[in-house]
Amino acid sequence: MENEAVNTVEEIEEEQENQPEVESTAEREAREKREAQARAFRAKKRRLIPPFIMLLAGAAVSITLRIEHYDTKSMLIILLCALIGFYIVGCIYKGMLDRFEHQLEEADMEEGEVIEKELAEEGKG
Repeated sequence: MENEAVNTVEEIEEEQENQPEVESTAEREAREKREAQARAFRAKKRRLIPPFIMLLAGAAVSITLRIEHYDTKSMLIILLCALIGFYIVGCIYKGMLDRFEHQLEEADMEEGEVIEKELAEEGKG
């Protein structure tokens, strides 16, 4: 009895693998909506990268300057320069991540278009 149930499940899986995967418009829209939400979530998290890098570097610089016994005026000037510099570094890093993600999205879209064209050609032929 258990063997029959396992065979039935295996047969269903084989049938699903053998059938060409054609997405309905509703499924495609749902998938695109999920992808858009995921992109928005990643962008929201990525927005925090520059301030985090800036504050982490600022903490390290201020501790180092305090240990080295710098006077307050020079310590504040160095700290300000370090904060600005590392904020710029964080923005560059964020920009690179955004560009890489955009390139990956373009590649996925082109791949999806190629697959759709191949399915359309198979349907005609």
